Amino acid sequence: MTCPAGHTVPLSPASGRHHQRKALFGDRCACCPLRERCTTAEADRILTIRPHHDLMAAARRQAVTDPAWQADYRRWRPPVERGVAWIVARGNRRLRYLGTIKNDAWLPTRAAALNLRILIGLGLTRTNDTWAISPSSA
Repeated sequence: MTCPAGHTVPLSPASGRHHQRKALFGDRCACCPLRERCTTAEADRILTIRPHHDLMAAARRQAVTDPAWQADYRRWRPPVERGVAWIVARGNRRLRYLGTIKNDAWLPTRAAALNLRILIGLGLTRTNDTWAISPSSA
């Protein structure tokens, strides 16, 4: 890994629970004039690379360059953002129950209800014990 000042350090072998690799810049950061571009940490900079880094970078490249991906994103982003807004609406940012069993059941129930609401809006129907979204609205 190379920092903006041109210091290069090797990545450590994959280790830990998440099999992450680290680049430790150590004392190279102490008096570096470009330090504020790299880190706000009081100690020296440590760069952590997780195993899925390459997949995430490829997904970001696809998001920028693929018109089909962008069209899908524009189509589905509004319902997702509305769903998040519906989940936290009307005081739902705070859990009103004191028991953990009720608290653990609340969010999945609310999310499932909102997902069903979205599917019905997309044309979900039931015919002869079969659920389907009508082709005209998909």
